[in-house]
Formats: sequence, C-alpha cells, structure tokens
Amino acid sequence: MGRFEGRTVIVTGGSGGMGSSHVRGYHAEGANVVIAGRDDDAGRDLAAQLGHRALSVHLDVASEDDWAAAVRDVEGHFGPVAILVNNAGVQNPAAPIEHTELRTWERVFSVNVTGQFLGIRAVAPSMRRGGGGTIVNIASTMAHGGTALYAPYTASKWAVRGLTRTAALELGRDNIRVNSLHPGVVSTPLINEPTVPGRPAIADFYSPDPFAIPRLADPSEITRLLLFLTSEDASFATGSEFVLDGGLLLGPALQPEAGIAA
Repeated sequence: MGRFEGRTVIVTGGSGGMGSSHVRGYHAEGANVVIAGRDDDAGRDLAAQLGHRALSVHLDVASEDDWAAAVRDVEGHFGPVAILVNNAGVQNPAAPIEHTELRTWERVFSVNVTGQFLGIRAVAPSMRRGGGGTIVNIASTMAHGGTALYAPYTASKWAVRGLTRTAALELGRDNIRVNSLHPGVVSTPLINEPTVPGRPAIADFYSPDPFAIPRLADPSEITRLLLFLTSEDASFATGSEFVLDGGLLLGPALQPEAGIAA
C-alpha cells in the first residue's frame, strides 16, 4: 500500500519537467493525481499514460476563476484535496534591472507569487473539509541571495518564503502544514532550453563544477524529498525551508588538487 493511498494531490505545472516527475511519484504511491496547468494537451497525455487515478484540469494559476473551477472539478471527481504542490513557475529572460520590462516583472510575479497565493486560498477550505492537508510551495535557491540578470525571478522566490511562513501560521491549527522546497539547478527544460528563442538558456550561465556535488539535479531527486515532506513522516514540519542543491549555497568546493598535502 502506497504512502498516499486514497489521498488527492494537485500539482500545478503538472505536465512540465519537475511537475510530471512529481505527478508520477505520487501516482506510484497510490494517490489520486491532478495534473493542473495551461497545456491541456500535455496534461491529458500524461493522465492517459497513468490511467486510473489521474485527472487533467485546465489551470492558469494567476486566475481566481480557474482556481475555483479546478478545485470544484477535483472535489467532484475525487473528493477533498489533501495535498497541494505549488510547482508552476516561470523564469524571466536574462537582463539587468534597467533593461527588464515591467510586463516581464508582472508576469513572473503573477505566476510565481500570486499563483501560489491563490492556490493556498482556493484549497484551504477543501483541506479543512477533509480534516487537514499539506501544501508545499516550490521556491528556489535564488531565494537565498541575489542573482544578477534575474531580478524578477529572484524577488518572486524571496516572496514565496514569506508567503509560506505566513500560511503555516494561519493554517496550522486546521491541521494543514505549509512548507517550501528550494531546489538548486535541476535538469529540466526551464534550465536547459532558452526562455526566449535566440537567447541563452539558463544553463549557459551556470556550471556545476564548483558545487560540492558537481552536477545538476535530476527531477526525481526533488520528487523524493517532496514525497517525504507531504507524508506523515514529516508531520511535525511546517513553515520550514528545505534546500536541495548539491551544495550550491555553500560556495565553491575545494578542488582536490588545491588541498594541502598531509
């Protein structure tokens, strides 16, 4: 019997690089999985691959109406929501602040921050009806420092930290836990493919060589931590930040050839 047998999970951006990994992970553990996102074709394809206990719903996370409709559809199909993974996110094209358009800033915040705010607001009543639940907001290691050329994304992920802690305080007595997960650089299309055609991919600005673990993360590694955080094994964790970054935030690792001989 899986850890999430009979529980209903919504994953936003559920057909994307990390999202699809999370959806598959929960499904393998017995959950009813909801693939929520704007790419309806990809969502339906993934749901068809998984078959039983999988549902695709259209969701623009920045839309109040979409959230209301999605939760209504999910409850009608599976019952109350037990787990929400606020995974949907967008990145800005690399540019200094002086050359970043206001519409870019607003778009990044509408998805990365407003989308998570609306998600929490929409699912909390459903979770109460089901006796509780757990929410994980996907943040980033960029929420722990500054990153040149990525002001909108960096600032949005800092905002997720405050949103998470506030939600944890407000919902804890309703048996709803809220945590944030902060991946480092994960090998997904968001990282490996250009944000805008003809512009460099984010991976072009990063080399894992200085990391203590000198490689990018695989999405499945993020999924495994997520499954733990939303399971009963993490029942005392709320308002906490979980970093999984291969040592990125530690700073450059000492290279063997630079070590001091004994």
